[in-house]
Amino acid sequence: MAQNGSEGPLVAGVAGRYALALYELARDERQVDDVAKNLEAFDALYKESADLRRLVKSPAYSAEQQTAAIGALLDKAGITGLAANFIKLSAANRRLFALPDMIRAYREQVREAKGIVRAEVRVAEKPSDAIIEEIKGSLRDVAKTEVEIDLHVDPALIGGIVVKMGSRMVDASLRTKLNNIRLAMREAR
Repeated sequence: MAQNGSEGPLVAGVAGRYALALYELARDERQVDDVAKNLEAFDALYKESADLRRLVKSPAYSAEQQTAAIGALLDKAGITGLAANFIKLSAANRRLFALPDMIRAYREQVREAKGIVRAEVRVAEKPSDAIIEEIKGSLRDVAKTEVEIDLHVDPALIGGIVVKMGSRMVDASLRTKLNNIRLAMREAR
């Protein structure tokens, strides 16, 4: 879905259709993981470069300008194959603005096809790799399938963990426990 309300259904629809078409082509060509790897590489570039974000989001550039600039960037970054062709096609069709959402939608297609469940995990401080693996293992046991975690560090939690997986949420944060104690003390008065 779009980041702001003004693009909502249009971007979601465009992103979903393009991502599904790319996924089906990648699946037929047995290149799902290669495409995912190349899209992730582009997404990393997109997140770190303000100039690239401006190029992708700005309607001021013509399709030809966007296609040429994106083509040069893809060549320099070593992004090739179906993913590169897909990104260039998006530019040529004036759909580059929806590319970040297309990449997210493609990720979701891959997760769904592989039976991978996504879990959002918030912690007060960055855990060690061993703790992350322990969290993944616990979530895998609960979900009965492979789990991919989206880890967020939120110092406001003070301590503990908040996990959201599908429609389920477990809040074992110290902040919530302290708030519950505070409410109980107010009610006891």
